[in-house]
Amino acid sequence: QVQLVESGGGLVQAGGSLRLSCAASGTIFSINAMSWYRQAPGKQRELVAAIRSGGSPNYADSVKGRFTISRDNAKNMVYLQMNSLKPEDTAVYYCNADVYRQGSPYLNAYWGQGTQVTVYS
Repeated sequence: QVQLVESGGGLVQAGGSLRLSCAASGTIFSINAMSWYRQAPGKQRELVAAIRSGGSPNYADSVKGRFTISRDNAKNMVYLQMNSLKPEDTAVYYCNADVYRQGSPYLNAYWGQGTQVTVYS
């Protein structure tokens, strides 16, 4: 199996920063894309940022210039540095990874349990 565990969420004042981390573990052969999604109360889950192995990152328009996604392939980790946070960034943030498991030719998507980010004004 594959597990994703997020950390780093919390309560922060508008204009502040947080750094989210996500660690993937288990029977992993390789990871293709790693992404961060978020879901605010009453809204659909939306893509915040994504990065492919060795590729360029891409961002939702709402976070461009404020958030930075990065990954450490050796550690199977992905990070989200969030600066200049706004109250509208308040949501549960989920890590997602497209994983080839050991011994399997199939690419499967896995999700973390989510971490709460609350930005107050």
